[in-house]
Amino acid sequence: MSNPIADPGHGHSPAAWTAVIIMLAAFTVGTLAFWFNMPWLVWASAGVLVLGPIVGFIVAKAGYGVAGPKYQPKGH
Repeated sequence: MSNPIADPGHGHSPAAWTAVIIMLAAFTVGTLAFWFNMPWLVWASAGVLVLGPIVGFIVAKAGYGVAGPKYQPKGH
């Protein structure tokens, strides 16, 4: 049983999903660019990969994190 007060949310927030989707897309594009020998796109993807957590942090601070006022938890 989970206690809703002590449950940290496990990243089920718009901020976490945004960060993960950005990083997943960057990793996928970077892998394909590496496969097709496009070094400039590999490095650009690495830059976008670093931006993922930064964007997630900004979105969380905007209120869409697990503890944010704009986040509405969904029942399981």
